[in-house]
Amino acid sequence: MIQPVVWAESISHDPWSTLLAQHVKPVDNNRSTGVNYAGFAKHRAELKQYLRKLSSVSRKEFNAYSRDDQLAFLINTYNAWTVELILTRWPDLESIRDLGGLLSSPWSKEFIPLFGDTVSLDHIEHSLIRGSGAYNEPRIHFAVNCASIGCPALRAEAYTGQQLDAQLEEQTHAFLADTSRNRIAGGEVQLSSIFKWYRDDFEQGWLDYFSLEEFVAAYADALKLSPQQAKALENGDLDIEFLDYNWKLNQTNN
Repeated sequence: MIQPVVWAESISHDPWSTLLAQHVKPVDNNRSTGVNYAGFAKHRAELKQYLRKLSSVSRKEFNAYSRDDQLAFLINTYNAWTVELILTRWPDLESIRDLGGLLSSPWSKEFIPLFGDTVSLDHIEHSLIRGSGAYNEPRIHFAVNCASIGCPALRAEAYTGQQLDAQLEEQTHAFLADTSRNRIAGGEVQLSSIFKWYRDDFEQGWLDYFSLEEFVAAYADALKLSPQQAKALENGDLDIEFLDYNWKLNQTNN
C-alpha cells in the first residue's frame, strides 16, 4: 500500500499578517493598496522578529513543507524583506530604485539570511521561485511586491499554503481589473510591463495556457472583454501593447 506523503507543518505567518493588516490600506478607490511605511517603522521590532523567524528555517525543514507552503513561505519572505529594505532608508527615498548603486540594483543586493546563506531578492524570485522548476506558477507575479505603484497590490494578509490558490487567484483578478495597469483601449489590450518582462512564465502550460494571449483571455471578465474580444485575443487577432511602469514608492499616509 502506498503511504500518503506527510508534510511538515510550516511556520506561522500570523505575525506578518498582523503587520500587513495594520499598515497596508486600500487606495485608488480600492483598486490597489498603499503601504504605510511610517507605521511599519514604528513596528520594526516586530517585523525584524518575523524576519528572524523566516531566517531560522533550514533548507531541510523547508524541503519538508508541502509545495503550497513552500511557495507561500517564499512569497512572504520576499515581501517582508522588501518592506525592511525600504525602511533602511525611509523616509529619504522616492523609489526602491534609489536603493541601488551605479552598477547594481536593489534586487541584486545580498542582504537576506536564508537557508544558511545570504541572498538577494532576485535570488528568491528568479532562482528559488521561478528558476527552481518546482512551481510553474505564473500568478506569483501578482503576489510578490516590489514596493512600487506599478506593482500588483501588496496583499493585506500573509500568504498561507492552505489558502494559496484562492489568494493568488484573487490577486490576479484584482490586478487585471485595475484599469490603471491593464485595460482595453483603442481596439487593443494594454497590459502592464510585467507581462512583457515575464512573458515566458505565462506560456509554460499552466492550466494548459501556452500563450500570453490565452492566459489573459481566461480573465476576460476582469479586463471587461466581450466574448468576441476574448476570442480575438486568444486567436492573436487583438493587438497587445505594454504600458510604462510606475516605479514611484507605493506609500500611503493612512
